[in-house]
Parts: sequence; structure tokens; C-alpha cells
Amino acid sequence: MSGKTYRMSREFITRRLHSLFGLWIVLFLMEHLFTNSQAALLLGENGKGFVKAVNFIKGLPFLPVVEVVLIGVPILFHMVWGVKYLLSSKSNAFSKSKAKPTLRYGRNRAYSWQRIASWVLLVGLILHVGFMRFYRDPVKAQVGNKHAFFIKISMDKGLYAVADKLDARLWSKASIETYGKSLLSSHEEISANIEGDHYSATENLVEEERLDNNYKWAVFEALSHRRIKSGQVVAETKDFGTAELLMVRDTFKSVFNCMLYTVFVLAAVFHGFNGLWTFLITWGVVLKMRSQSRAVNACIALMFVVGFLGLSAIWGTYFFNLKH
Repeated sequence: MSGKTYRMSREFITRRLHSLFGLWIVLFLMEHLFTNSQAALLLGENGKGFVKAVNFIKGLPFLPVVEVVLIGVPILFHMVWGVKYLLSSKSNAFSKSKAKPTLRYGRNRAYSWQRIASWVLLVGLILHVGFMRFYRDPVKAQVGNKHAFFIKISMDKGLYAVADKLDARLWSKASIETYGKSLLSSHEEISANIEGDHYSATENLVEEERLDNNYKWAVFEALSHRRIKSGQVVAETKDFGTAELLMVRDTFKSVFNCMLYTVFVLAAVFHGFNGLWTFLITWGVVLKMRSQSRAVNACIALMFVVGFLGLSAIWGTYFFNLKH
């Protein structure tokens, strides 16, 4: 019996981790696009499924840690090593040079498109996270048990009707300025009560007024978080999910944004489910030719289903479900 021991190379381990994280990202992609599709597919429900799902996720304990560990780290690792593979790999299906081999087989084309989709995702993912997760993240105002969420959106003809359905309040630039002036007057009255001789007789009432005034100031700070331009308003909602729904609606009422996100989603589902098939054969889940053929068909079917969910959210949220 041989006494030799074999060690797995660092390259082998990193490729397997890259593959495992890719599988996890595909599962996240399915959940993410399914959640987003609820803003469009349940016509007449005013995005209730989307709001409920987003509020559930927002209420998860230790959510920032969950986002970093279970989403951020896998995506970052997969992205960094993916760039390394992109720079070292070469497409072999679309070459026009006679000096380079051109293999026009299905899997060679898929390999080449996988690399093209990777570049689209690299740029698109950075822009998407920066825009949706940070730049357009709703602002929260909270004092004690009272809270509200605020999101800046552009005005359109159907927005008042949609806001009424979603129980949201719209603030214009003029109404925010008027609100701020009223707070200054109220602050002066409360200060006078605190300094007056009758404070002890109405201590509880004044304290309630102070807390209420603090909340109103928190609301004003949230309303003033970003400068409002002409044609823009700030929507106030009772929960995070509704604010997110209005933000998604506002994003996808632009045909240009819809076209950009269409490319992004198509690249994501192709890259994800072509990668899923690669995972299945790499890890030995499917070995026989018949099993591999069935796995390809299953991955293609999932690609179309999940792609449909993503495109529904893009083109259906505003144009079909929440236009007015």
C-alpha cells in the first residue's frame, strides 16, 4: 500500500470556493428576483407581496452582519477571482483571426458568452449596489416608538393616486420649507414653557410636547436629507418596504433605466445558470452524458423562469402595476 500523501493545491481550493460561492449567489439571485417580481406580477395588489417580503428581510436580526457575511463576502470573493480568470482566459468561439482557433460548438459559445456576461456583471453590480443599496436607500426618522421612512422620487401624473393606495404622504419643496418654519415657532413656544414658572404644573404635558417636537425635527432632517430639484418630491411611508417599492417604481418608469437593467438581468441569469451547469459537472453531480444533457435543459429552463421574474420587475412595476 502506497504511503504517499497528496495535498490539494491552492489553485484547486480557490477554484472550488469560487464555484461554491457561485452556487450560493445563484440561490440569492433566485430569491432576489422573485422578491422584486412581486412588485409587478400580482396586478391590483399594489405590490403588497413585495412590501411584505422586504419588510420581513429588513426585520431580520443582525441584518448588516448577514448582508456582509452571507452576501457581500461570497460576491466579493467570486468577483475578485472571477476577474483573475477573465484576465487569464481567452474566448475561442468568436475569433476572426486565422491564427486563433475558432470552435463553434455550443459549449464553446457558452464559455465565451460567460466571459462577456462577467464583464457586464462586474460593472453592473458595482453600479447597482451603489445606486440602490446606498445612494437611494430610504432615510429613517425615529424617536422612541414613532418612525417613518423617506425617499426622494420624481413627480408624475399617477403618483398621487399611487401614494394614496400605498398610504404614503408626498412632500414638495414648498411644503418642507413651511414645515420647517412651523417647527421653529413650535420650538420657541416649548422653550418658553420650560423657562416659565408654570413648568412644574404641566411637566408631563411639556415633556410629551418636547418628545413630539423631537420627532418632528427628525422628520424634517429626513425630509432635508437630499436637495429636492424641480419636479421632485419626498415620499413619507410607514414602513421600509413601501419606501422601497416607491423607489423601484421611480427607477423603472425610465425606459433608459429599464433597458440598462434588462441587459444586467439577462447577463446575471445567463452567467448564473450557465455557471450552475458548470458546478454540476465540476463537482461530479452529473457524470453521464444523458444526465448532463438533462442538466443543461434544467438550467436553461431555470434561466428563462428567473429571467422572466427579473424582467417582470423591470418592465411591469411601473408600466403595468403601479402607473396610476
